[in-house]
Amino acid sequence: MAISTSNSPTPESSNNKVYLPIPPPDGLYSENPQEKLTEIEQEHYDVVFSHFNNSEYKLPGFEDLDKAKERLEEVRKREGFESEMRRREWTAELVEEEKFWLSYECILRYLRASKWKSEMAIERLENTLNWRREFGIYDLITNDYISIEGETGKAIIFGYDVKGRPTLYMIPSRQNTEEGPRQIHYTVWLLERCVDLMPPGVENLAIMLNFAANGKNTSLSVARTVLNILQDHYPERMGITLIIQVPFIVNLFFKMILPFVDPVTRQKIKFNPNVIEDGLVEKEMLVKEWWGGEQDLEYVHEKFFKALVDMGEGRVGRWMGKWRVLGGRVGVKEWDYKRE
Repeated sequence: MAISTSNSPTPESSNNKVYLPIPPPDGLYSENPQEKLTEIEQEHYDVVFSHFNNSEYKLPGFEDLDKAKERLEEVRKREGFESEMRRREWTAELVEEEKFWLSYECILRYLRASKWKSEMAIERLENTLNWRREFGIYDLITNDYISIEGETGKAIIFGYDVKGRPTLYMIPSRQNTEEGPRQIHYTVWLLERCVDLMPPGVENLAIMLNFAANGKNTSLSVARTVLNILQDHYPERMGITLIIQVPFIVNLFFKMILPFVDPVTRQKIKFNPNVIEDGLVEKEMLVKEWWGGEQDLEYVHEKFFKALVDMGEGRVGRWMGKWRVLGGRVGVKEWDYKRE
């Protein structure tokens, strides 16, 4: 399926360099690509939906608010957030952002990842709801806090693959900070921004990992932590991972971590592909450096970071407005509130 680049930002200089992210191809699908559920699948969905849509619903782990606050504070300290960074006041009721997150498609992603076992899907969803609060998705991992991690362009969300999936380029040689919790927070922040840029009908992302040039390689512990987060809290979000320029030591590194990756995810990882000839990303959507595309991207943090944040916040703001009109509850279809 061809992805139009007509919305590509106009280069800001005569040498045709690009400094801004490309807007999503929101008209990619004219009809919802989501397959119709079978009768049994619908029954499992209804069980999960009814559980969270109950007006009496309370999130496990927050019945005792004093203990919950202690737990949140312990996580804040462990994750290295500074003391002046204040926690949101949580209760056992779901807030608007959480109900918005619990979309029809979200429930289905967890059901599929749970082999259509409704009780397991409920448990996994509640684990993620707790994790999102504890990890600071809604309060601690702010744009200002994370900005320093993006200064060198070691990770860039730019363009879309042939299926319209936001493309996350990762360039370890541009590493600019010491290993620590904030690097993991930044990865989660990037995942959330990729979700913001997913067009209607698109539910996952493409990761482009390039090990060209020398630089600091990610440690095994950090890689395992990120993999666990992806598998536990972003099920079915990774569409494909393309890895090039893999040196010997990194190849050994992958042999060490791949046993910890579930078989479904492992099948989505491809080493040294020819992304253009293999029909994975169109040349017009691919960066020129290393990947051989036509987009001569020059990462200037002050320009790119703000544009990315503004683009995502604008989209989510519009979506939430439509979501409220559609009932403002769990189970609203992303397809319905994303379409213009």
